[in-house]
Order: sequence, then structure tokens, then C-alpha cells
Amino acid sequence: MPGICDALERKGITHPFPIQEMTLSVALGGTDLIGQARTGTGKTLAFGIPLLQRSTAADAPEYADLAEGKPQALVVAPTRELALQVSSDLHLASEDIGLRVLTVYGGVGYEPQLDALTAGVDVVVGTPGRLLDLADRRALDLSHVHALVLDEADEMLDLGFLPDVERLIAKTPEKRQTMLFSATMPSAIVALARRHMRHPMNIRAESSSDTQTVPATAQYIYQAHDLDKPEIIARVLQADDCEKTIVFTRTKRQAQRVADDLAERGFSAAPLHGDLQQAAREKAMTRFREDKVRVLVATDVAARGIDVRGVSHVINYTCPEDEKTYLHRIGRTGRAGASGVAITFVDWSDLHRWTMINNALDLPFPTPPETYSTSPSIYADLGIPEGTTGRIVPPAPQERKPREGGRDGGRDGGREGGRERSRDGERPARSRNRSRSRTRVGEGAQSDASTTGAGDTGGTGPVEGGSGEERPARSRNRRRRRRPATSGDAAPASE
Repeated sequence: MPGICDALERKGITHPFPIQEMTLSVALGGTDLIGQARTGTGKTLAFGIPLLQRSTAADAPEYADLAEGKPQALVVAPTRELALQVSSDLHLASEDIGLRVLTVYGGVGYEPQLDALTAGVDVVVGTPGRLLDLADRRALDLSHVHALVLDEADEMLDLGFLPDVERLIAKTPEKRQTMLFSATMPSAIVALARRHMRHPMNIRAESSSDTQTVPATAQYIYQAHDLDKPEIIARVLQADDCEKTIVFTRTKRQAQRVADDLAERGFSAAPLHGDLQQAAREKAMTRFREDKVRVLVATDVAARGIDVRGVSHVINYTCPEDEKTYLHRIGRTGRAGASGVAITFVDWSDLHRWTMINNALDLPFPTPPETYSTSPSIYADLGIPEGTTGRIVPPAPQERKPREGGRDGGRDGGREGGRERSRDGERPARSRNRSRSRTRVGEGAQSDASTTGAGDTGGTGPVEGGSGEERPARSRNRRRRRRPATSGDAAPASE
């Protein structure tokens, strides 16, 4: 163990938390244990250090007595993000001792995982579905596993993975060390531990009177209108102490909509939900860890496994379903002894749900105050500077497209379209002579007879009108109405 702990300390990772100090001596002896502690208190290294210490590297002399290339330890995690997080921590801790750590999860191709298993691995971290799939294909041999870890077992229960976990446990040796870690301990998990663990030691890092939330996390509960929530979030992101922020939503569509809205307001935001491909989810998490994205808008798929340094604020866009979801959401901030801020928006229809959460966790927020983006209280509570608006960039101007005229202009065609197209030089505008003159009763028939008689070719002869003005003859193909001439004034058709 000194080698692993020294390597972690050289990389700036220590283990001062009670859950780690209490489990190391027990786990190193090979005893089964159940570890229960609040989220964000370092449970990963509590089982990771003993698991790595009791494994044998390929260059060690005693490795010849083991099955070559077969996994020695197995860690089962409920989500892909948590599996990647645990694998990253174990890989960091095992770099100096030469252990090979493989991450197995769905949503990606089988070939890289099959190649790694063929080459040989020492520790496998994965989700239940892909682990079971590879085991059924006989690509993953679990018959030589000496240590089994069930991380976040209550979440596996909620996601319906317990039958798969039971099948995975059946493929491991009967004589093994089993470690189960979770923030909460439902009755189904207790029954699972009784079936598959041998005299486990139950370790709880806090007393039963301690609150289940991290004391360094400041909690604010507001009753807000759904249409005003993006405006409030945009102003919270400009608070003095706001750094990285995670916004949790209830649905995948809501996560995408909030992320797009924040990006349109000028904030660097990225969504994380189940409709995204695994490569897109990993890219979003990587950019968030590397400070390339400041706001991560996620569903509960990311409530487990996001152990990112520098997360100062967690915002619940909607009221969580129950107290466990609330604990795991706000546990993404205030980790490893750091302080954080947790903000929860409660709709009018969710007041009864929040009352249940408040009573279950014994919180002092029975009636959330009605709050809007312009309320002075939110500026004072969260340290938002006066005069802050919900946008850091001006809205993009909407360019109006020129209307197209002519016959292809749709509703904008006709005379106006013809004039526009004539200015562009595409087609000369049509000229129409709409000059008209009135005739007295009877004189129109005479003029018609003189201009439309036999042998007429459409010439332009003078027409006598009431005003004595001349007008051009109309085209032949245009029909005219003739008024009936009176008997007294009618002129003969031809003289």
C-alpha cells in the first residue's frame, strides 16, 4: 500500500476522508464490507486502493502462479460516466505499479475491448450490460476474480440492473472478496448483500444523526416560473463566485433546449443526455473537465460519476423526483472538502414533491419563496452584481431577404416584382399605357365603327371623343363592350 499512496500523494491526491481511513485496514485483509457515506466523500479510493494493492502486476514474480492475462478484480458501475470516472482514478493510481485497467461499457464498438481482453488485463471496470455480454461470448473470463466491487449499488437497483448483477456474481468464484459501496442503502441492496457476502462489515462514515448532505454545500430553494428559469440561470452564471456549473433537467428534450438557450445567450454550454451518441457524451465530459465548456446541462444519467474539480454551482432546473436523486445531484459540488452552491427550482405543481424531500432530509425549507429573475433576494443570496442581465452577447440581427418579383415571386410578384427585377437587369419591366378617355353616348359606337371596320389592321387613327383628344386604338384581341346607341343621335355605320 505505501507504493500506491505515495504515488497518489506525488500527484496531489490524498485520502483524508473518514470512509477511506476506516475501510483501508479492513479491505486490505480481504474481509467483505459494506461502505456507506455521503456522496462526494471519496468512496472510489476507499475500495480502489485495497483492490489495486491486492492485485499482482504482470512483471511481479508471483504473477506466474496466476492465470495469465485473466482479470483479477472486477468493478461494476451503473452508468458509463461513472465507469469512466472510476477507471480513470484506478488507472492514475496504478501507473507506477504496472497494473492494466480496462473500461468496458456499451455504446461503442466491441473490437477495442475484445483486443484488450485478448492481450490481457488485470482490473476490469464496466457497466452490467456490456460485462454480461462479453462474459456470455466467453471473451471475458471472471473465474479468476479475487475481488468484486459493486459501486453505487442503489443506482443499479433504480435502473433495473440487479438481475444482470446477480448473473455476473454467479460467474465469479465463490471464494472472493466482495465490497459494496453506496450513498443510500435500500432494503433490496441489503438483501443482495446478505445473499452474496460472507459476514460483511458495515462501515458508516458518519453517525445516524448527521445530515446526509455535505455541510460545505449551501442550498437555495426557489419557487420559479418555467419561462423565467433560463433568465435566472443566465444571471446566476454571472455571480462573483460562479465557476463550472451543472444544470440538471428531468427530460432529454429539456436538457437540449436549455443548453441551446444558454449558448444563444452567449454562455459556453453543452448538453449531456441519453439521446447523444457515446462519442458525443465523452466529448462533452472531456470539454467540461478541461474548462472548454463552462456549463453542462445533463439529465440524471450524469448525476452519478461526475467527479470534476471546480464545480461551484449545481442547479436543479426542475424539482428532483425524490430525496436520493436530490442528494446525488447536489453532491456534484462541494466535493473533496470544497464549498459549493446548490440551487433548486420548484414549480407550483411540484410543491408537494418538494415537501416530501424536505421532510425526508430534515431541511429547513418547507415553503420555497416565490422568486423571479428581477427579485432583489436572488441578487443578495447568490452574489449577483447589480444591473446584471440574462445575456452576455447581443442577439444576432435577423437579415431580411429581398423579395423576388415576377412570376417566380409568389405573393410578391406582379407590378412591384416587375419593377424590382428591371432594376437588377434580369428582365425589362413591362410598360403599359393605361390612358383612357370618355366618350359621349352614341359617339363611341361611331368611333368603334371607324376603327374596327372591315380590313382594319389595328392601326392608330384619330378618334373623335367628347373632349376632342386622340387616343391609340386598342389591340384586336381585347374585347370591348359597346353601349347601345340612341335612335336620335346614332350615326350610320358607313357613309
